[in-house]
Amino acid sequence: MTICLAIGCMAQQFEKDVFTTASGKKLTITCIKHASIMMEYDGKVIYFDPVTNMEPRTDFTTWQKADFIFVTHEHHDHFDSMALTELRRNYTVVYCNHNVYTQWGSGYVLANGDKAEVCENITVEAVPAYNTTAGREKFHPKGRDNGYVLNVEDLRIYVAGDTEDIPEMANLKDIDIAFLPCNQPYTMTVEQLVKAAKTIRPKVLFPYHYNDTPVRKVAMFLGGSGIDVRIRKYQ
Repeated sequence: MTICLAIGCMAQQFEKDVFTTASGKKLTITCIKHASIMMEYDGKVIYFDPVTNMEPRTDFTTWQKADFIFVTHEHHDHFDSMALTELRRNYTVVYCNHNVYTQWGSGYVLANGDKAEVCENITVEAVPAYNTTAGREKFHPKGRDNGYVLNVEDLRIYVAGDTEDIPEMANLKDIDIAFLPCNQPYTMTVEQLVKAAKTIRPKVLFPYHYNDTPVRKVAMFLGGSGIDVRIRKYQ
């Protein structure tokens, strides 16, 4: 895997990171906002948790249509039927948990531990995402929501969804790129995120879903760890 960085733009300014797979193909990751991410690989367009109405508003009618969309859970800042409608084409596959499937009315349901072959050279595994702090379990109860580990050739990408630093993170091996949320009371504190990063040890870490959390402290606390911490506009 070769890791490089490119900052690009679309209709507005959006930060992009470009990675190279073992075969020499490019994987481009575009930071949209909050938990919304776009990935492009070998002509395929993949979205995670695209949301239209959350500020800043995103007009997905101007974006590339999706081949695949992954939705972690049903909260309004992750699941937005308008965004799915704007991004879908006839053959778009939406991967989601059971609650999103029930509300959306279609999709491919993945529960924690389920795996799927997305297309040639891309597979996915749904992994746990939940709260553990006393009094906060109600936000994301264990067993309901998904994180996703996407395998793109040799690249292993972990999109955590809304979770705290749960024990199951110790089972995640050889992660190249990790998206970890930092926004208590719903996800992790800075300290929890740092602990999670040291457990997972990704090559590249994107703190995301952080709102007003001072995520630049993550880079400070992980200084010297060998983890490449990249702060993008996921507030």
